[in-house]
Amino acid sequence: MYGNSGAVMSDQYQILRLNDVDYDLTKASEEARKILSELQNLDHLIGERQNMIALLTRAKNSYIADLKAEIIRGNTGVDLSTLFD
Repeated sequence: MYGNSGAVMSDQYQILRLNDVDYDLTKASEEARKILSELQNLDHLIGERQNMIALLTRAKNSYIADLKAEIIRGNTGVDLSTLFD
């Protein structure tokens, strides 16, 4: 699936489904194939960026948890990490 365009390509059959319409890529122009290749590259980049966002979000949440624990330890003297180990 390519973003919100509703495009799906089947490598096996060389068919592109775009907005519920099938297109035979064996009959596509060179320019159409080039555009499709760019679309596939962008789809790949979007996937990589989404993975990076997920990774960074997880790291951010870990830092927030560490900061909260450090603030609590600083204010109360209680080390929360030892309570759960």
